[in-house]
Amino acid sequence: MTEILKTTLGKILRDSVKDQQISITKSYSISGGCINEVHAVNTNTGETFLLKYNDSSPSQMFKAEYQGLEELSKNKSLRIPKVFSYSDKQYNDQSFILMEYISSSAKTKKFYEIFGRGFADLHRITNNQYGFSEDNYIGSTPQVNGWDDDWVSFFREKRLGYQIGIAKKNNYWSTDLDQSWEKLSHRLDELIGEPKEPPSLLHGDLWSGNYIVGPSGEPCLIDPSVYYGSREADLSMTELFGGFNPQFYDAYKESYPLESGYKERFNIYKLYHLLNHLNLFGTSYLGSIQDIMKRYTK
Repeated sequence: MTEILKTTLGKILRDSVKDQQISITKSYSISGGCINEVHAVNTNTGETFLLKYNDSSPSQMFKAEYQGLEELSKNKSLRIPKVFSYSDKQYNDQSFILMEYISSSAKTKKFYEIFGRGFADLHRITNNQYGFSEDNYIGSTPQVNGWDDDWVSFFREKRLGYQIGIAKKNNYWSTDLDQSWEKLSHRLDELIGEPKEPPSLLHGDLWSGNYIVGPSGEPCLIDPSVYYGSREADLSMTELFGGFNPQFYDAYKESYPLESGYKERFNIYKLYHLLNHLNLFGTSYLGSIQDIMKRYTK
């Protein structure tokens, strides 16, 4: 951590967290930062805070994270870290977010059951339109939102179509894939259709790296990419890379049953995240993308 950032944080802590007596005694790097540097910040009061910073972060990234965590905190069933301050290069050209430090522990026997029920409670928070008031990020990729009355149109244009546009700019997209996309695009009304439920509040990017186990063994959500959409889109991401016990899904479905045919739709929703990984990490994800597109365009 630079001296400039440390001085800035001292001021932020005094202004936003406690009183004039608080100061930083120690900071050290911790794991969990794929995009940003992540530090634990100890203070003279005995409290520890979490700092994420990045001198070259995309525009408004930490504002988007703050807004996402605030939106998720509407749900009281899962723990969400409190944000004390953030800056997108307002303080000495430093971009950071300062939040509650949540110490980790081992999962309890009922961890996934509690998690599944809590995730269902999150999805019960609804809106009358799809999208979100602000654009945000999924990883470091911009995620376009705005509001839409039509789920299929929103998912076609602002999720799949937007990512495919980036893939074309990256020269990852072939003529064959473009033909498959044209066919799939026309079939989306038939394949996913309009949900019978109102738009749910979604974490947007829930995989095993975007939750932590709190000090009492409770599930805590981090690194959101929030918007309001079909809850099936949120659940599909949890399946993509594994890491979720069957108890999670059993508890979720018992608490908030899914519409019939959801398993078939899950694979289409996974396509959004595979496209994002293609754009972030390269062509190793092309095979999975091609398989899904072939499956639904035969």
